[in-house]
Amino acid sequence: MYDLAVETTIAAGHQLREYCGKCERIHGHNWKIRLEVTARELDSIGLAVDFGVLKTVLNEVAGCYDHVMLNELPDFAEINPTSENLARIIFEQCRVKLRDVAAGVTVKSVTVWESSGSSARYYE
Repeated sequence: MYDLAVETTIAAGHQLREYCGKCERIHGHNWKIRLEVTARELDSIGLAVDFGVLKTVLNEVAGCYDHVMLNELPDFAEINPTSENLARIIFEQCRVKLRDVAAGVTVKSVTVWESSGSSARYYE
């Protein structure tokens, strides 16, 4: 098995509903997002998937959340825009996009950091 990973960053605001503490107020983060995929085999030139393909997929998905107020997006109409929920949503969207462009490659996990010392990882 081969594991590959790419990372990107976005800047976005949010506030946590029904939260008791300072995060219930509007604030923002420079979020770091890591997409990790796995593959069983390499192609004829020794690649599981081109890093450029992974970066394109991650940037397309994460770009929808860049420089926005997460609470205002349909994805977060019914759920809090937490790191955990953002990681799951990005995981699901990357999985769909990768099916079309990278046969034999599956999403292993997505990790979202809202600060250098705090992250949430989603995997199935």
